Amino acid sequence: MHEYQRGVTLPVTMLLLLAALTIGASAAQMAMLGEKAARAERDRLLAFQSAEDGLMDAERDINAGLGQPLDVPATPAQPGSAAPAWQTVDLAGIGGTEYGALTGAAMETGQGVLPFRRPRYLVERVAYTPAGAPPSHYYRVTVIGFGTRPGAETVMQASYTPPLPVRRRSWREIMDWQALHDAASREEGQ
Repeated sequence: MHEYQRGVTLPVTMLLLLAALTIGASAAQMAMLGEKAARAERDRLLAFQSAEDGLMDAERDINAGLGQPLDVPATPAQPGSAAPAWQTVDLAGIGGTEYGALTGAAMETGQGVLPFRRPRYLVERVAYTPAGAPPSHYYRVTVIGFGTRPGAETVMQASYTPPLPVRRRSWREIMDWQALHDAASREEGQ
């Protein structure tokens, strides 16, 4: 063996070991991030399903005439006027109606998982006058559904039209509900 070949094996082995350790740590970190993303998506889907359950409970409530919906006048909101009730009511707190409170419905356990809170909803009876027709109304339901952890929330809004039984005409997910609620709360406090 030549004199300069002695001692090269240890540094090369150490570099290979360091490279293998770095790759292993990186793979473990990616796996943990993937698990975290999957858990967040599962919570979002559970909150979405919870909100959908809340919409169905509100529909049963309307059809049975159990609750007292808030009456909303036919006049369109003017700039600077008060925010709509669905923005001012604290559905994430104790505002609105809790799932099953009026209908007696029980939450189903999809795959044994329940949200950490029951969904809450607000029913508004909105007056409007269709072109060439007598005044009428429709129901606007805003509901918040929860996931398995605090902060995992989905807010949905649907429109239902009479006569009974009411039928869902449209729905939307409100992505910025918390910002709208906070802005309406600040306006009320002024």
